[in-house]
This record gives sequence, structure tokens and C-alpha cells, in this order.
Amino acid sequence: MPRNTLKVAALIVLAAPLLSACGGSSSAADAKVVTVYSADGLKGERGDGWYDRVFKDFEKQTGIKVEYVEGGSGEMVQRAVREKSNPQADVLVTLPPFIQQADAKGLLQKYAPKGSDQVDASDKAADGTWTTVVNNYFGFVYDKKDLEQAPKTWQDLLDAKYENKIQYSTPGVAGDGTAVLIKAMHDFGGKQQALDYLKKLQANNVGPSASTGKLAPKVDKGELLAANGDVQMNYAQSKTMPNLGIWFPAGPDGRPTTFALPYAAGLVTKAPHGANGRKLLDFMLTEQAQRQVSAIGGGFGARKDIKATDANATALAGLMNGVEIFQPDWADIEKNLTQYVEDWKTATGS
Repeated sequence: MPRNTLKVAALIVLAAPLLSACGGSSSAADAKVVTVYSADGLKGERGDGWYDRVFKDFEKQTGIKVEYVEGGSGEMVQRAVREKSNPQADVLVTLPPFIQQADAKGLLQKYAPKGSDQVDASDKAADGTWTTVVNNYFGFVYDKKDLEQAPKTWQDLLDAKYENKIQYSTPGVAGDGTAVLIKAMHDFGGKQQALDYLKKLQANNVGPSASTGKLAPKVDKGELLAANGDVQMNYAQSKTMPNLGIWFPAGPDGRPTTFALPYAAGLVTKAPHGANGRKLLDFMLTEQAQRQVSAIGGGFGARKDIKATDANATALAGLMNGVEIFQPDWADIEKNLTQYVEDWKTATGS
């Protein structure tokens, strides 16, 4: 399951959106269509992902066709910015800090989907412009076939056996790539310490990648020994990639850590099919759709009043056991993201 490309500099258009000459035209408003711009990871390569099921059920129930455009979180926001004077998307789904960035750029309008009152305050915007629809956590993957055991720490990745066998997606372009920088800053106790480490890691790093979703297949095939990812995407991918193992790098204190990296959705400002966008956001938070997050998507439901008990939910809970979850300062990251990425480029020569 491709996912988190949050990241793709080149857009993967799975279904080209219907473009209207004027985003607010009456004909567009009446059309039985809704256009979604989204980070990858929730749509399956074989039509077996959470989006596949939700969109199919939504279309069957409402008669509204879902037009879907997929790319990296940063790229999706950039595209929406370019189209701001004539919006083409109705719903935008990205990972942090890009959903906050979209909000700050005025790309999202206030709308609280039905069921969003059951989403934790930390997983939705205080001003009501976006809410989490699928919870998720940052992580790494490793090659279970060629490594006798999973790496445990960041330091392990500096070993010579990982030369040209490590790759992580690009900070600032990919959501999961940006997450590498965020986690390193937390684990090493500051930006400079993180940059010093990532500079050393370049000796083993294959090079930048716009797509996180493309890294797991390389790990499964043995082309890479380790790469970044996220739990939802990688857990789903592991169903068809038997050599894929999920792990969480530990810092100098030896404790594995991670942080929430949810798929957050918002209604685009001046959306051409705003009413349909509202219906889709409501549908994503229905009990049926939320139970399917783990059962079908391999992720974590966003609503706290719905407790999934399927086999995937049990396995995911076990995977997270013993991993310390920290809360990033998203306001600081959104404000300083450009500088952090520039500093990373300088440190790594990327």
C-alpha cells in the first residue's frame, strides 16, 4: 500500500479532478462529484486500502463520485496554494506540519464534521479548520531477511554494514521525511545535535527520496536495509511484503520513541463542491468508516468513542507497546519549518 508519499515532488494523479472554469460556478456546485487532494498511504495498490473502501461506500450511498489526486503532503499544499484564486480541490488531507501550514495560508475553511466532537482536542484544529480522520505514528522499517534483528538506536545506522543501504524521504517535501528531522531533534535534544547526527548518517545514506511509499518495497527486496516510514503505511505494506519489519529508533538514552503523525482533513476554502466535501468529511468519521481504519487500512481510528477489536487493531497495539510517544510543538515547527529544512540541506549537502 503506497502511503506517505507525503512526499512526492511529482504528483501521482490517480484520477484527474474535474476542473471548472470558475470554482464557484453554480454548475460546479450542483455536480455530483467531490475532489480530494491527499497524501498517499490510505489508498491500496490493489484497490484494497481504506480510501478504496470508504470512497466506494460513499459513492454508493450518496451518488457522489470521488475524484482523487495523490502526492506528498508538502506538494498537495503547494498545489492548493497555486490554485487558491480558483480552487479545484474540495477536501485536503495531509500530515502535520503541513495541515497546520495549509491552515496558516488560509487554504481551509471552518467545518466540524459529524463525529469530530469525539476526536481528541490535540488531533484537530482549535479554530475548527481540520480534524484527524486516521491516526498514525512515525516509524522506520528494516529488512527482516538480511538483518538477524532490528536496529535499536540511531547510532546503529552509522555502522559500516549500512553503507548505501539506508534511505529516508526528503524533509520539507515528504511528511515522513520531515518527521525524521522532528524525531531526531527530539531524541538528540536539539536542532544542532540532530543535524550533526544526520550529517554523519550521509556516509550510509543512498540519497534523497521524494516518496516515502517507494522505500518499503526496496527494503522488502533487500535493496535497502532500513528506511523511514510510518506505522499505518508500513503495517499495511507488510501484508504483501514479508521481509518488512517496523521499528522505532532510540536516542542516546536507549528509549524508543515516536509521535503521532495523523492524516488530517479539512474543507478547502471556496471549495467548488463544498456541500459534497462536507458530506465526505462526515462519512470519514462515521462509525463504520472508523472501524475500517484498522480492519482495512492498518491504521488507528480517530474517534475515541469507537474501540476497534479486530486482529489488526490488536497487532498494532502490541507493536506500540513500550514505545514512548512525545508531542511535537507543531506551532513552532510550522513557523520555523522552512529554516529547519534549509539547515538540514546545509548540514547534509542535499
